[in-house]
Amino acid sequence: MVADALAQHGIKKAAVQKVMDTLAANGKISYKDYGKQRVCLANQSQFEIPDIDELDAMKKENDQLQADVAVIRSRVSELEAGVKSTESNLTLEAIREKTAKLSSEIEVMESKVDALRGGSVLVTPEERLEVQGTYEHRLGLWRKRKKIYQELWGMITESMTENLKDLKEEIGIETDEDVGCNIKDHSNLGAKKPNRGH
Repeated sequence: MVADALAQHGIKKAAVQKVMDTLAANGKISYKDYGKQRVCLANQSQFEIPDIDELDAMKKENDQLQADVAVIRSRVSELEAGVKSTESNLTLEAIREKTAKLSSEIEVMESKVDALRGGSVLVTPEERLEVQGTYEHRLGLWRKRKKIYQELWGMITESMTENLKDLKEEIGIETDEDVGCNIKDHSNLGAKKPNRGH
């Protein structure tokens, strides 16, 4: 495991074994054999073990550091919130540009409304037929793919006994019905004939 961990840094197993044998010879580590496994244990006598008073002092210092970190994180969060608020506010120049753009869009929309009120023809019969043809073509593709799905789903789930609704949720399948969409509604739209009076 030691060799595997160091292999990602380009250190070969033979070199790792040599270093560990040297550490063992110097008393830094010792080996314990458990069947085919060899466990390396660090010699605890080489480490300074703090007494009770030192441990208490270290604990207090750690608690104080954690409190300081919490205060700093809170301050950072406040500063980040301030930066986001500043970035979200438009400058005076940006407000003027946005106002000008919206005014232009309003003028365009008002001209379209005036044209409709005046009885202008915005869509020619040719354009209407082209859109109708595209709509019906895509509606046909929808029906075809829906039929393919239903046939495949029927074959796959024919012998299943589990709840099919749960299965669909598990593998992420959403049907038209699941999202409240009915192809018949769209078929009816496609079947409507344009009003000859308009």
